[in-house]
Amino acid sequence: MTNITRLPGLIDTHVHLREPGSTQKEDFSTGTKAAIAGGYTLVLDMPNNPIPIITPEALEEKINLAKGRIYADLGFHFGGAKDGVPFFDVKDKQSLPLRGKVFGLKVYMNHTTGPLLIEDKAELELIFSSWPKDKPLMVHAEAETLAKAIILAKKFKNKLHVCHVAKKLELELIKTARSEGLDITCEAAMHHLVFTHDDLLKLGPYGLMRPPLAQTEDKEYLWANINEIDTIASDHAPHTIEEKHGDKVVNGVPGLETTLPLLLNAVNEGKITIERVIEMTSTNPRKIFNIPVQPDTYTEVDLDEEYTIDPKDLYTKAGWTPFEGMKIRGKIKKVVLRGETVLENALIIGEPKGQVVFPTNF
Repeated sequence: MTNITRLPGLIDTHVHLREPGSTQKEDFSTGTKAAIAGGYTLVLDMPNNPIPIITPEALEEKINLAKGRIYADLGFHFGGAKDGVPFFDVKDKQSLPLRGKVFGLKVYMNHTTGPLLIEDKAELELIFSSWPKDKPLMVHAEAETLAKAIILAKKFKNKLHVCHVAKKLELELIKTARSEGLDITCEAAMHHLVFTHDDLLKLGPYGLMRPPLAQTEDKEYLWANINEIDTIASDHAPHTIEEKHGDKVVNGVPGLETTLPLLLNAVNEGKITIERVIEMTSTNPRKIFNIPVQPDTYTEVDLDEEYTIDPKDLYTKAGWTPFEGMKIRGKIKKVVLRGETVLENALIIGEPKGQVVFPTNF
């Protein structure tokens, strides 16, 4: 007995495909294969590479590296840094070299992978004041740091998007800011909706991520307020098995191939409706980030098929998943991109058919 349901092609606005600079972890080819295998037909890549994406030249390198090699459509975010401000300063609109090329600006206000951490108040004010007001300014801002980001967004009238909400406090701050009129949206990742700090003993290094796993109270609050969360993003941040077991702590987990199955499982558990899944993985991301429409593009799933998550079945270079061994009800069966079947029965079909995409407005 099957229960086939057709979804729009999914959109993930928060992935780390690691190219250039860390292609032992992932690259544009393997990462977009993982996207297609996970039901995603369009993903937006983050800027915190070893050489961060804070100049037009670095952005163009990414665009050129991706062409002809991607299986899903791919767009890019720009990195928030003082040195990058001249390339997006709204006070000089006529000479903006980023016009039409990036979907959002990512500002790192807490420690994470990469060189883009900014804690200096003057630098943050420069970045928030300079970024175009109608385009998402994304923040990695955990707990109390989020309150600082909200103050800055209010002061400079930014369109604020909060990445990977993990704690009750963070969602409460967002709800309050929204009620006060701030243009603010937010995302959650499935690892924060499935695991808690108590799971670290079992997960070991595979449970290390930023933001870190929170408490049971936080996870329960996120689920109870799922309608206050605008999007689900994988925060796909792969590292190799060797890196995860090395002397240096590396934060991040792969998630592109497990996010939709975990959401389908949650539908079967009554935690969320399939309509809400569509909103959070397609409708809302497209609206928030001005993402172009993909005609004749969809993902088919069987809501009743049961299986166990096995890393041997994954396309990501990481070769592991923190969700290994979880029994899931709800399986991806087929992905169609612009009328062409690109995945069927877990197998990628044909050559890369993805395109580099750009926002529908600046």
